[in-house]
Amino acid sequence: MSRGAGVAESSDDRSASSEEKDCPSRNLDTSKDSKSGDDSSSESSLESESDNEEPNPEKTNGELRGSSTEEASNQVEEWEGKELPTDHFNSEFNEIQSHCEHCNAENKHNELVTPRLLSRGQFLLKVDTEGTYQCTETGLIFEVNRKVDIKYCVLSWSKYADLVVKPWVVGGPLFDVKCDPTCLTSIHFPHSLCLGHCDANMMFKVLHVKSTGALLEYTVDHSATHVKWHVSSLSPVGPVIQSEETVFHHGAVILYKAIDHNPSLSFRVYIATNNESFIKDISKSVKHSSKKFMKIDKPPVCQKLLQNGKKYRLISEPEAEITPEEIEFVDGSLLKLKSYSEVYLEQPAEFKLLLVEMDSEEIVWKAKLRECDWVQHDQNPNVSKSGTSGNRRRKMSSSLPDEVVYDKRMKQIDTSDGVKTKTLLTDTQLINLAEKLGKEWVKIAIANLKLKISDIDAILEKKEDVTINKFRMLKKWQEKEQSNATAQNLWNCLKNVNSVEVQDVLKGFLQET
Repeated sequence: MSRGAGVAESSDDRSASSEEKDCPSRNLDTSKDSKSGDDSSSESSLESESDNEEPNPEKTNGELRGSSTEEASNQVEEWEGKELPTDHFNSEFNEIQSHCEHCNAENKHNELVTPRLLSRGQFLLKVDTEGTYQCTETGLIFEVNRKVDIKYCVLSWSKYADLVVKPWVVGGPLFDVKCDPTCLTSIHFPHSLCLGHCDANMMFKVLHVKSTGALLEYTVDHSATHVKWHVSSLSPVGPVIQSEETVFHHGAVILYKAIDHNPSLSFRVYIATNNESFIKDISKSVKHSSKKFMKIDKPPVCQKLLQNGKKYRLISEPEAEITPEEIEFVDGSLLKLKSYSEVYLEQPAEFKLLLVEMDSEEIVWKAKLRECDWVQHDQNPNVSKSGTSGNRRRKMSSSLPDEVVYDKRMKQIDTSDGVKTKTLLTDTQLINLAEKLGKEWVKIAIANLKLKISDIDAILEKKEDVTINKFRMLKKWQEKEQSNATAQNLWNCLKNVNSVEVQDVLKGFLQET
C-alpha cells in the first residue's frame, strides 16, 4: 500500500487543537491503546441476530458517554460452535467484486484463504504460520506473526449509529474479530470508496467499539481497496472517513422478488454502497418482512460511481409502476430502515431495469429480467388450479433424491375393535414445512425435535440442496417418532419456533386432520 497524504498522524506530539479537529466528541478518544488482550476477553463477542438488542449509548448534553461493560456485552452475543460445511456459505457474504477505472488498485499477492463457515454467518480461519492472509469471503486481510485461529463476522453499522459522529462517516464494513491479539499484528479492512478523485483530502481512521465507549484510532496506511490498522485490542471495529470533498462510492443494486400466488410481479430494488454491512442489513430486512421474497441473481455492481445527494432515476422497459421512481442517494449504512423502490408489473413479462444518473443521463446500472429468473423448479404458472396438485407432486418428486417418494395420505382406518389409527404426516406436508424453515433449522432439529448432532452431520454430508436437508431432518424425526409422528405432536415440538410462516403451516396440518 502506498501511504496517502490524508492518513491521520499518529505521533505523540500531535497538538491538542489538531486532536479536537479530528475528533468532534471528546468521548470519541483518538489516543493509541497499548497492545493488550484485556478487551478481547471482556468485550462483547458477536452482535445478536435479534433486532431488539440495539446498543443504547447514553448522551449527556448532546455528547456521547461510554457505556458500561454490561451494556456493551448486551450488544452482541456469544459464538455458536456448530460448524457447517464450506459449500453452505451464505451468498450474502460473498464479496461483490468491482473494477473501477479511477482506482489504481495495487496487485498485492496476499495468500488467499477460504474460511470455514460457522453458524449465523460467523467465519473461522486457521493459519499455520506467520504471514499475510486475505479472506476470500469478506476481503479482510490479516497479518499474523504465528499460528492462530481467527473467528470473525460482519456486523451492522446501524446498531452503532450513535457512535459515528460527524464529520466522520462510514467507510466500509464493520467487523468483530476474535483471536489472541498478540498473534495478530495488523488488519486491513476493505472499504467501499473510490479514491481516484479525492485521496489527498481524505482521512481514514477506525472506529473501535470498546466496553468503555468508542475510540477513533489512527490507521497505518490505506490503498485503493483497504485500510490498514495495527491491532491494539479486539472488539467491533471498522473504517470511518473524513473528507473535505465529495465522497464517491462503489455501488451495488440488489434485487428481490415478492413470492405470492398473484400473476403480477413485484420487486424490491435496493441501491447500496458496495459494503458488506449494508448488504447484510438489506438481507435481514427482507428476511424479517411480512412478505416472502426471493433474491434475483443479477450482476449487482454499478458501472458508475454513486455520490451522496445525487439524484438517480429507475427506469423499466417496457414501462412498469415504480415507486419512488426518482431516488436521492445517501449512504444508508447507519439507518435501521433501508430505503428501496418497488417495481410492479401487472402482467408477467421480460423487462429491463436501468438506473440512470439524472444530471448526466448516463446509465449507472442495468439488467434484463426474464421469467426463468424467478420461476422456481417446482412451480408451473400455466397449470390450472384443478390440475395443480398432481403436477406439483410430479415436479417435486423429480427434484428429490431417487429414494424419496411421496406417501399417500394415511387416512384414519377403523380397526376391528373400533379404534382408529393416528393420522401421520405425509412427505408432501413435510416438504412444505421444510421450505418454510429458516437458517436456524439445525438448532430447531436439536433443541425442538431432539435429534442428535450425528443425525445432522449425516444429512449435511450428502451436500444436497438446503431444502432437501431440512426435509431429511423432518423425515429423521418422523422415523424416530414412528406412530407418534402426527401433526399434533409436531405442533407441540415446534410451537415455540418464532416464525409466522412455520406456525401457519403447522396450523394447516392440524386443520387437515
